[in-house]
Amino acid sequence: MLDGTERAAARSYFYALGLHDADLKRPIIGIANTWIESMPCNVHLRVLAEHVKQSIRAAGGVPFEFNTIAISDGITMGTAGMKASLVSREVIADSVELVGGAYHFDAIVGLVGCDKTIPGMVMGLIRLDVPSLVLYGGSIMPGRYKGKDITVQDVFEAVGSVEAGRMPREELAAIEHAACPGAGACGGQYTANTMAGVLDFLGIAPFGEGGVPATDPDKLAAAGRCGTLIMDVLKRGLRPSQILSREALENAITSVVATGGSTNGVLHLLAIAREAGLELEMEDFHRISQRTPLLTDLKPSGRFTAVDMHTAGGTALLAQRLLELGKLHGDAPTVTGKTIAEIARAAKETPGQEVVRPAGQPFRPTGGYEILRGNLAPEGCVVKVSGKEKRFHQGPARVFDGEEAAMAAVAANQIKAGDVVVIRYEGPKGGPGMREMLGVTAALVGAGLGHEIALLTDGRFSGATRGLMAGHVAPEAAVGGPIALVREGDQVSFDLDARELRLEVAAAELDQRRTRWMPPPAPTHGALAKYAALVRSASQGATTGVHVGAAPVVVS
Repeated sequence: MLDGTERAAARSYFYALGLHDADLKRPIIGIANTWIESMPCNVHLRVLAEHVKQSIRAAGGVPFEFNTIAISDGITMGTAGMKASLVSREVIADSVELVGGAYHFDAIVGLVGCDKTIPGMVMGLIRLDVPSLVLYGGSIMPGRYKGKDITVQDVFEAVGSVEAGRMPREELAAIEHAACPGAGACGGQYTANTMAGVLDFLGIAPFGEGGVPATDPDKLAAAGRCGTLIMDVLKRGLRPSQILSREALENAITSVVATGGSTNGVLHLLAIAREAGLELEMEDFHRISQRTPLLTDLKPSGRFTAVDMHTAGGTALLAQRLLELGKLHGDAPTVTGKTIAEIARAAKETPGQEVVRPAGQPFRPTGGYEILRGNLAPEGCVVKVSGKEKRFHQGPARVFDGEEAAMAAVAANQIKAGDVVVIRYEGPKGGPGMREMLGVTAALVGAGLGHEIALLTDGRFSGATRGLMAGHVAPEAAVGGPIALVREGDQVSFDLDARELRLEVAAAELDQRRTRWMPPPAPTHGALAKYAALVRSASQGATTGVHVGAAPVVVS
């Protein structure tokens, strides 16, 4: 990029930026920032970037910050704007790859916040395979209402309470004003904090730095430490391909299921595995969940927030518990130069904390995921379990072609105890974009139906979703998956012990219905059309693009 007579023009451009000859002989470090001014999750990342850059300069490097996009799931939830969320993961990965590759950066620090920026950043860094690390911007502080900590989950559920006549609108207004007090990503063990833990357990983030809350004074120091660390990572020549392995993926899955993390963890880890050319299948999530105890008491089903988790001892304390139980590959490397086991053994537990249980006293003996199949989900679907759900539910299908129709039925009190809500044509291709369904699921909880109904969709769930809910049903409706054949009133069974999601309709009748099924019209222009044309099944991570020579993700 810079050496030799023929590169004089490129050097001239850098001089215009204020650099000198000596600067061009130093390592050039890219700062891939997902800052955006339209959401609290990422709004503070520009400030963090300045501290990263200061430390890089002090350590002898030359930093260049560049930006990519970010979509707020919380703001777009329940609107057509949510279609852009999962699509943004691919755009983030593409833009990090393109800018990083074009400028030949010697190393990269990724700054991330809201949900899709985390896997999107990792996917882009895998493609570049230069020395890299990722810093998560941190959790928002919890809001306070009537003496209790609250998060945005409480707002969504309060909407359902208002619609059901169980809460006055004035109380909803008070909750919405209190829930989000400043910068940072959603405060429970929702998707952002789930994936922030994944960064640690994959080894591509410095353990614990992401867990520092967004507005904690130590967050700026954490950013500075990352600037210093990336220069050391560069000196060691440590690349993502040397960190990300099958063992690292299994450690990451273990962290998700041990904390009752978001079902989006399945989608994103499948995508990361595909980018890295590593074999991973949905069955691995079930297998690891069945051997891993649930160790944390975190929202949405528990009592505590991500800030409480950090105060208790953070992801290092969780790693210590999991290592004690023999559930981690302890020799897996991290960007710090230490192994997972070394970090776990050095963890410090806050006396009296109640967030992370002792290894021998888990909340439940198995983790937070179950993968079901059956005639409604031949490629699989994901259920997040807390132990409070029914293990079996059978009821009549209430069928909705799209989230809006389902939300209207909830608002009109048309969903009754015992029903099975079916929301379809919301998959990766059919949405397109595989929208999250927190608006609907939270409204059902707020209406008092959370334990009385079941729900299934070829779309996604927020990490804040709770109850008996099956997401990522594959194949999706838009490609003629069995979910497209369900009719109003059909009996649908959730059988967690048998690991089946069943449509209680004879195979011959389903064959007849299939002959009459017609695919929905697809978008014809723009980014969503491009995504719909390229996207793979949710069972393969809903990734796009061509992966020549990459190991396939096994789905059976």
